[in-house]
Amino acid sequence: MDDAEAERKRRQRRRSLAIAGILFALVVLFFIVTIVRLGGNVAVRAL
Repeated sequence: MDDAEAERKRRQRRRSLAIAGILFALVVLFFIVTIVRLGGNVAVRAL
């Protein structure tokens, strides 16, 4: 029974790490898309 519990926890941890990795990748993707869409306008300030 202990082996089954340990295996379940191991799978749950791997699944959690995979979800965390996907979320991190989405955050980076949204950041990059935002920077690309703003383009050169980031440095231009309205007076």
